[in-house]
Amino acid sequence: MFSFDTPRRTRRPSLTPMIDVVFLLLVFFMIAARFGPEAGIGIFAAQGGGAADWQGPPRLIELRPDGLSLNGQAMAPEAIAAELARITPVPGDPVLLRARDGADLQGLVDAMEALGRAGVAGLMMVE
Repeated sequence: MFSFDTPRRTRRPSLTPMIDVVFLLLVFFMIAARFGPEAGIGIFAAQGGGAADWQGPPRLIELRPDGLSLNGQAMAPEAIAAELARITPVPGDPVLLRARDGADLQGLVDAMEALGRAGVAGLMMVE
């Protein structure tokens, strides 16, 4: 007959590698998750209204690759904010923002953030 080694007791699989993987995944998702308030720009759909709702002087800000202009006059963002405060009777009155001829998206976002910090609440984007 054949002589075999003495039978060994079967070993249970070790759970240590699986626990390591679970903790690594836990740490990854905790780091990847966002906690706290979301930062960003609120964009809301336009609501019905007519030309009769418009009051005061025109307030059109154009964004071009070379900078910003208010009603056709080139200005710095700080100067635009000061001029808007002067010509806008109510802070929530509409201010039109139009990106023109090769303006990039980051410039548009920067302009929206600067106007928001200046207190412009009625910002509307037009084509």
